[in-house]
Amino acid sequence: MSMAVAASTEGVPLARMPRSRSLSSVRIWLYSLAALVVLMIAVGGATRLTGSGLSITEWKPVTGAIPPLTEQAWLAEFEKYRQISQYELVNKGMTLSEFKFIYAWEWGHRQLGRLIGLVFFLPLIWFWARGTIKGRPALSLLGIGALGGLQGAIGWIMVASGLEPGMTAVAPIKLALHLTVASIILVCLVWVASGLKDRSGSAGLEVQTGHAPRILVGLILFQIALGGLVAGSKAGLTYNTWPLMDGVLVPPASALFVVKPWIENFVDNVLLVQFNHRLVAYAIVAFALWHAWTIRRRAPASRTAGRASGMAFLALAQMGLGIVTLLLAVPLWAGLAHQVFAMAVLAMAVVHARVSRA
Repeated sequence: MSMAVAASTEGVPLARMPRSRSLSSVRIWLYSLAALVVLMIAVGGATRLTGSGLSITEWKPVTGAIPPLTEQAWLAEFEKYRQISQYELVNKGMTLSEFKFIYAWEWGHRQLGRLIGLVFFLPLIWFWARGTIKGRPALSLLGIGALGGLQGAIGWIMVASGLEPGMTAVAPIKLALHLTVASIILVCLVWVASGLKDRSGSAGLEVQTGHAPRILVGLILFQIALGGLVAGSKAGLTYNTWPLMDGVLVPPASALFVVKPWIENFVDNVLLVQFNHRLVAYAIVAFALWHAWTIRRRAPASRTAGRASGMAFLALAQMGLGIVTLLLAVPLWAGLAHQVFAMAVLAMAVVHARVSRA
C-alpha cells in the first residue's frame, strides 16, 4: 500500500501535492537561509576581529567573485591595500602572505553574500512558478530580498568609510547599521518560516502573552545595534571589569558626556557606549525573567511558559558570555561566540513572538 502511494506521487508537480508538504519545503528553505545569515554574521565578526575588513579596496559585486589567481594579480591587490591609511598606520611592513590571510576573510564574507543571494532567489522563483508561494507571502519574501540587496550596499558604504584618509577601521555607526540590518533580515526569515507551521493542534497548550514577546524581540535588536557600536569603537577592550566600571557601578556624568556636542558621546565615547550595552543587557534579563515568571504563574504546564523560561535562560547565558568576553578583553573565540549566540537568542525570541497568542 505505501509503495503504491509513493508511486502515485512521483512526478506530480509540487503545487498539486498536499499544501502542508509544500509549505514544509518552504519552511526548510527559509530556515536554511537563516542559518546562512548567521554564518555570514559569524564570518563578518571574524573579519572585523582579525582586522580584515579593509583588505579589498574595491566593490565589484560580479567580477569580485574571482580572487587573484596569479602572483602578479596578488601583488596588484596588495599594492592597492598599501595605499590606504590602515596599512600605513597599523600594518606597515606586512608581508604578502599576511595580506593573503586578511584578504581571505573579507573575500569569504563577500562570497557568502553572493551565495545567500543565489540560495534566496533561485528557490523563490521555483516555488513561485509552482504556486507554492503567492500573494502576500510572496511580496513579503520579495521585500526580504530587497533588504538583502540594500544590505550589500550598506556593507560597501561601511567599508568605504574605513578607506577615507586617516581612517584605520570602519565607522562604528556604519558597522552597527550593517549588523542591525543583517539581524533584521534574520528576524524576517525566522518570522515567515515559523508562521508556516500548522500549530492548530497545540492551540490549547498556549496562553495569551500580551505584547511582551514582541517587546523582547525589539529589546534584543536594540542591544545588537549597541553591540555593533561596542565592536566598532572597540569599547570591549577597555573597562574590563565587572560589575564595576573604572571602580564605580555608575560612572559620573562628567565622564559619560565628556565629548562635545553631547549627542556624539553615544557613538564616540567608549565609556558611554559600553555602559549603555551593559544597561540594556540588564534590562533584557530582567524583562525576560519577569515574562517567564508571569506566564509560569498563570499556566506552568503550557508551551508558552516553556518558551518563556527558555528565553530567560538564554538571556542569562548571553549576559554571562558577554561578561566573560569583557573580562578576557575580547579574544577571537569569545567575541565570535558572543555574537553568534546573540543571533540564537534573537531567533528564539522571534519564534516565541510569532507563535504566542497576543
